[in-house]
Amino acid sequence: MANPSRTPMAGGFILAIALIAGVVIGMGRGQASMGFVAGLGVGLAGLLIVWLVDRRKG
Repeated sequence: MANPSRTPMAGGFILAIALIAGVVIGMGRGQASMGFVAGLGVGLAGLLIVWLVDRRKG
């Protein structure tokens, strides 16, 4: 059973920042939708890494 006093890491912040950055960069290139998709991919990869690291610590 997990230790209740342990605070899990939050990867949602990485996802949100990657999505916003992807859209902003995509708008600069005239491809906001592609920027969103790229940001989503990068954000999900970061989220997965954070989740795996956090799970390993537990």
